[in-house]
Amino acid sequence: MQQVKKGDTIKVHYKGTLTSDGTPFDSSEGREPLEFTVGEGMVIFGFDNGVLDMKVGDKKIVHIPFMEGYGPLNEQMMFEFDKTQFPEDLGAPEIGMQLNMMDNEGNHLPVMIAEVKDTTLVLDANHALAGKDLTFEIELVEIVA
Repeated sequence: MQQVKKGDTIKVHYKGTLTSDGTPFDSSEGREPLEFTVGEGMVIFGFDNGVLDMKVGDKKIVHIPFMEGYGPLNEQMMFEFDKTQFPEDLGAPEIGMQLNMMDNEGNHLPVMIAEVKDTTLVLDANHALAGKDLTFEIELVEIVA
């Protein structure tokens, strides 16, 4: 039976949880399986490596340290933002609120409010899973090519 190797396009079902406490963060349940080409950087490094040598029908639990996932938290991705610039139509700013900003080149930048101070907000532009170890339950559904 064929095993997954780099360059194969495959379909998998998965469930992702935080290794620390089992909190789910993503799943393909109720959706089409995730399709990607192994080794082309379409998914995080640890997930890419985790599917190697699987056979159709195999189920596997893969533990991915943050350095093979979304990387470490980067303090330079946290910055202060003047509260007076916060759009009134969004209501009162709260910790955990997700916002979309635009950088100087016009690129969208998702951020989260990490702290509310007297005159500023501390915004975090790190990926929500940066600095977190992840666990994936993976089922190989198909090797397409």
